[in-house]
Amino acid sequence: MGEERRDERGVREARDAREGAQEVGGSWGRSVRPEEAEAWEALVATARRTVSDGLVVGTSGNVSVRVGDTVLVTPSGVPYDRLTPEDVTGVDLDGGRVLGSLVPTSELPMHLAVYRATDAGAVVHTHAVHATAVSTLVPGLPLIHYMAAALGGPVRVAPYATYGTQELAENMLRALTDRTACLLQNHGTISYGTTLDQAYDRTAQLEWMCRLWLTAASVPGLSPTLLSEGQVAEAGERLRGYGQRG
Repeated sequence: MGEERRDERGVREARDAREGAQEVGGSWGRSVRPEEAEAWEALVATARRTVSDGLVVGTSGNVSVRVGDTVLVTPSGVPYDRLTPEDVTGVDLDGGRVLGSLVPTSELPMHLAVYRATDAGAVVHTHAVHATAVSTLVPGLPLIHYMAAALGGPVRVAPYATYGTQELAENMLRALTDRTACLLQNHGTISYGTTLDQAYDRTAQLEWMCRLWLTAASVPGLSPTLLSEGQVAEAGERLRGYGQRG
């Protein structure tokens, strides 16, 4: 019975989100193209993975993917396990809605800022516990591991600003200069990549490094050994040839 009630509540939440969006102005734009439908399926799978892997709680965090000049993005306040193919939510690069009837995530300014400033194909934003904890302690993640090179170098912390604001988007962009991920002070993480898989992997690596540093730094009477920026840069050169080729 408890499961049935939770299921019913989830359906009502998704329905209310749709109805709320329709009250604002109804369904937007054109029909969904095949490549957008495929990208939406991958986006929903990635969003659900952020929950199952413990990077977000509930509907915190958000995911987007770019298809041409359209940005598909998770809608605001709808549980990821309730999203269906009919829930495609898309905007243009100026934030104008072009697909769907659901209201886009409140963090849309951050996502669009990344797409305008980089060659990103996907963006993942989370409220991962260890990364958020680190964001409250230091101005940048100490160089605890060479995988910082996979994110472009030492990971910076963007100064705090209210969520969903242009100020936060601007702070984030400065922290992302020559980087593919950063921490958001008292907030969480944001990472981007050419694909959803790459953006997600960078998010997971960042959370892992934050957990590693917190674990090492918590040992009484000892301080973790840190790498130099030169050592991280050298690792970065080697990482360029990592993996299978051809």
